[in-house]
Amino acid sequence: MSAAIPPGPAATATRWRIGWPRRVFSQVLLMQLAIATGVTVLATGLFLAPLSDHLDDQAMRRALAIAQTTAAEPRLAEALQHTRPSPDGPVQTEAERIRLATGAEYVVIMDRRGVRWSHTSPDEIGKHVSTDPTAALGGREIMEIDEGTLGRSARGKVPLRTGNGRIVGAVSVGISYESVRARLVAAVPEMLAYAGGALAVGALAAFLVARRLQRRTHDLAFSDISALLAEREAMLHGIREGVVALDAHGRIRLLNDEAQRLLDLRAEDTGQPLEAVLPPGRTTDVLAGRVTGADLLTVSGGRVLVANRMPTDDGGAVATLRDRTELERLGRELDGTRGLIDALRAQDHEHANRMHTLLGLLELELHDEAMEFITEAIGVHRATAEQVTERVRDPLLASLLVGKATVATERGVSLCVAEDSLLPNRLVDPPGLVTIVGNLIDNAVDAAAGSPEPRVEVALGADDRTVLLRVSDTGPGIPADRRDVVFTEGWSTKQPPAHGKRGIGLALVRRLAERQGGSVRVSDREGGGAEFTVVLPEALAEQPAGTPPTATGESR
Repeated sequence: MSAAIPPGPAATATRWRIGWPRRVFSQVLLMQLAIATGVTVLATGLFLAPLSDHLDDQAMRRALAIAQTTAAEPRLAEALQHTRPSPDGPVQTEAERIRLATGAEYVVIMDRRGVRWSHTSPDEIGKHVSTDPTAALGGREIMEIDEGTLGRSARGKVPLRTGNGRIVGAVSVGISYESVRARLVAAVPEMLAYAGGALAVGALAAFLVARRLQRRTHDLAFSDISALLAEREAMLHGIREGVVALDAHGRIRLLNDEAQRLLDLRAEDTGQPLEAVLPPGRTTDVLAGRVTGADLLTVSGGRVLVANRMPTDDGGAVATLRDRTELERLGRELDGTRGLIDALRAQDHEHANRMHTLLGLLELELHDEAMEFITEAIGVHRATAEQVTERVRDPLLASLLVGKATVATERGVSLCVAEDSLLPNRLVDPPGLVTIVGNLIDNAVDAAAGSPEPRVEVALGADDRTVLLRVSDTGPGIPADRRDVVFTEGWSTKQPPAHGKRGIGLALVRRLAERQGGSVRVSDREGGGAEFTVVLPEALAEQPAGTPPTATGESR
């Protein structure tokens, strides 16, 4: 005989576990069924509770109405005065006729002494009534539920009057209480049928709502939904990409930390329309879906962003934002570095030629000519640097201009600083102005290259705390109908560089200028070409009182 093998884990797992279900569908369905059942039972009970009283009242009113009709018969008052109570008398006969015609349990007619002149049982005729007739004989009409010789009944009692209004007796009519109870019991199945129908409709509606909820929640448990929400919050606020979710009406319904930083928004802006929290421009158009495409470039608050927008099934959309400001800056630095490398390579070749020339002059013992040649070669570069630093006192901006001049020279473009330029060393945001000047010079050199007598001129001036910048070139210029378009993100007539896309430089210039409360515009240059003018209010710091001009580099 083999030993019994205990059930293993697999068998245990197949057992039914009784408990509260985990799925949203099951929980919602059970709760809705419980609510529907409770409401149906409560409504049925609230209806049945007053039904008994209502049936009692109907029975008493019916009994009173029969009594009133009986008392209105003038022959009964006449017979009550001139005959004697007997089972075959006119009063008994008339009362029985009325009882049979109305379906009452009894119709009792009594005289002023309370002696019965009619009754369902003839033996009771001539006897005193079992209940107190004082109220009815006193002229009052009575409705009540009371016990009598025939059991419990709904009663109506009225006085019996002669033609001149004198009370000669009373009429008492009873409706069997058993018939009232039978009506109540008969109404219960009908009420339960209605309640069952209402409960069935409610259960069907609950099932349909729960099924819809099941589809919308993908049949997940509440714990799973809670975990997903927690994971979503952690993921959205932890990733280094900005995420903006919009509903079908264009209102912001989700905004993570990175999106708040990139767009200069706050958590309180959630629920607001997009146009109410962002200024008009390309960024707003991209997020709203008015500009479509993949990896769209836009500028927001001086930051270069790459935006992608994906519509959702409910009519809304989710947009992601990547900060490309640093990448764009590095790309431009890479372009500048390549230009400097090319310039250095060309200068190295030129330096070798000069060394060979100097060596030949020394071998020929032409010492004076060699000295003159060296002085002239060194003086050209020194003059360029001194010309820039004399007029531009900020070292960062002066270094940029010297470097750009060298690169422009190697491309065959003459870059110079206007003679009337003078910029003190009091810039509030030197990197910002360097970005503006560098972008404008790059575009100007690109435009002037290849033109007859290519030339780029930079003019820098200060008026109190305002900086005025003009960059002009001898290129083809910009048509009047294109002067607003050139500042749009992504617009360019040149081929994209190796590190990314074009159409960012001028848009970034305008955004940086506007962020400082300034402006930028483009116009025609005298003699042909384009001239960009940038006005930056409060770009210079206040000069401390009593500080000599030499302390800020404003004079030498």
